[in-house]
Amino acid sequence: QVQLVESGGGLVQTGGSLRLSCAASGLPFSSCLMGWFRQAPGKEREFVSGISRSGGNTYYEDSVKGRFTISRDNAKNTVYLQMNSLKPEDTAVYYCAADYLGHYSRGASEYDYWGQGTQVTVSS
Repeated sequence: QVQLVESGGGLVQTGGSLRLSCAASGLPFSSCLMGWFRQAPGKEREFVSGISRSGGNTYYEDSVKGRFTISRDNAKNTVYLQMNSLKPEDTAVYYCAADYLGHYSRGASEYDYWGQGTQVTVSS
C-alpha cells in the first residue's frame, strides 16, 4: 500500500519559515519524481516545486523561486520543502506527490500518488 505522509505545516507569521516533510512508503521512492503542490481555499491545486529522482535537478513555480527549496533523501524515502520568507499568499494546504519514472512533471494529472496534505497558514 502506497503512503505519502506530509508533516511540518502550521501557523507562522509573515517572513517566517517552515520545513515540510513527506515520508513515502510502499513505492520505489528512488524511481519517483517527487513534487509539492498547494491548494488555497476556492482555488485550483497548483504546482510548487519538483525534484528529479536522483535529486540532481529541481524546479519551482515562479512565485516561490528564491524562497523555497526542495530536497530529498532517498535513503530515508523522504522529500522536503524548506519554505523561507513566507507570505500570506503562501497560505494553503500543501501536498506531496509521486510520479513513477516521471520527468519534469508540473501537472497534477501526471502524478500517480498523493499525500493527504498539511495546512500552512501565514499570518500578516
